[in-house]
Amino acid sequence: MVKKYRVGILKGDGIGPEIVQAAVDVLNALEFEAEYIELHAGYEYFRKSGKAIQDGFFDAVKGLDAILKGPLYTPPHEKEFRSINVLLRKELDLYANVRPFRSYKGFSLKEFNFVIVRENTEDLYTGFEFLYRGVALALKVISYDGVRRVSEFAFSYARSNGFNRVTVVHKANILRISDGLFREVFFDIAKNYPEVQADELIVDTAGYIIVKNPERLGVLVTPNLYGDILADVAAAVVGSLGLCGSAQIGRDIAVFEPVHGVALDIAGKGVANPIGELESAKLMLIHLSNKYSDRKLYEKALVLERAIHKIVEELRILTPDLGGNSKTSDVVNSITKLIQSNNT
Repeated sequence: MVKKYRVGILKGDGIGPEIVQAAVDVLNALEFEAEYIELHAGYEYFRKSGKAIQDGFFDAVKGLDAILKGPLYTPPHEKEFRSINVLLRKELDLYANVRPFRSYKGFSLKEFNFVIVRENTEDLYTGFEFLYRGVALALKVISYDGVRRVSEFAFSYARSNGFNRVTVVHKANILRISDGLFREVFFDIAKNYPEVQADELIVDTAGYIIVKNPERLGVLVTPNLYGDILADVAAAVVGSLGLCGSAQIGRDIAVFEPVHGVALDIAGKGVANPIGELESAKLMLIHLSNKYSDRKLYEKALVLERAIHKIVEELRILTPDLGGNSKTSDVVNSITKLIQSNNT
């Protein structure tokens, strides 16, 4: 009997509803058996209801297999409106932010395939900030347990996905205690994975190599802030933030979303690039395949991956952000046709 997955849908703000619906349409074309449960949170929901997140949100998440979400807007002018993304990471304990970067022939600057695994709950993102007598202070939090579990995840991910190298990124030459702990724990964990090469890069050198020699990289594991910054550098080398998806992995639930923002200027115009959301849906299929030993989901993920690359590399069905004039629906319809004809 085919398992029917329970997937939470959080459409988000800006172009979020358009690209999330695009992903659901493509998942339906792949005959992904799912029950979709709509969740509500974000600035648009706040404007309509006065609440940033629906009552009982976290109770609704219990029993879900995954969450597929769009980007959420945190307005700078609303001081009382706190980031829902940060709230979700904390409350759902989404400790590993996984961002794969694979090149597109004829589009990316180089040919490469590497992954950034970013610790997702600590570092400067804990929000412990103080202002005292004209001096602003921010607390950088690095814990043994936080580094241990993200390092274990990175090595396990490398082993499961055919990477033979995991690199810790840090600034321990300057931040000897905090980044020093991150580096030390990483290499302790590495001893449990002798078949995987473990090495290190200073964060500024990592940025240089991502641009100059990304083909040298495998899996990078980073503290929160460095991973956030380096992921955008990597997306530029791919060719666009709009081509990149991400997974946020927790012990009990995983959340899948594109790495780009809400793009308020083009919301509702039908020209949003859905590929980042589709890449995230692909990562969701792979995650569920691994979690439930469902080989068919992995095969569906490969079909989707081939279709995405074909429309970018060969068919050149590109939305305006990628230099084309295609609409969101053109991308979705083309991918759907490739899936249905198995012409990928």
